[in-house]
Amino acid sequence: MGASVARFDQPEETKRFPNGEEHIVHVHGVAVGMATFQPGWRWSNDVRPLMGTERCPLLHVGYNLSGRLHVELADGSTLDIGPGEVFEITPDHDAWVVGDEPVVMIDWSGKAREYAAAYAAEGSR
Repeated sequence: MGASVARFDQPEETKRFPNGEEHIVHVHGVAVGMATFQPGWRWSNDVRPLMGTERCPLLHVGYNLSGRLHVELADGSTLDIGPGEVFEITPDHDAWVVGDEPVVMIDWSGKAREYAAAYAAEGSR
C-alpha cells in the first residue's frame, strides 16, 4: 500500500445539512470527516430526519478543533467537548452546539461513510 495524504480543503465528498456540513476524505480505506456545526445545530433537529433514528446510532472518535458540543446519551449521562479535546461518543446519543461559536470536529471512526450514505439517500428522494 504505500503512504497517502488527503486534504479537507479538497474533499472527496461534501455533505451539507441544516446548520452544518461535513467534508469527507479517505485515508487507507477509512472515511475521515471534518464536520462544521453552526450555532443552533442539534442532531435531533438537523440530522435525525436524514438518519431516520431517534438518536444517533453511530460511534464517533475524533478531535474537536473549535467550539463546544454538548452530548446527551440515552441513559441520561452527558459530556461536554471543548477545543483541543479528543473524544469518543458512543452510539445512541443526541448532541448540540453550545454558545455562539461553530463546532469544528475531525471524526476518524470511519462512520462518515454512513452519514454520507444517509445524505445521498435523502438527496435522491
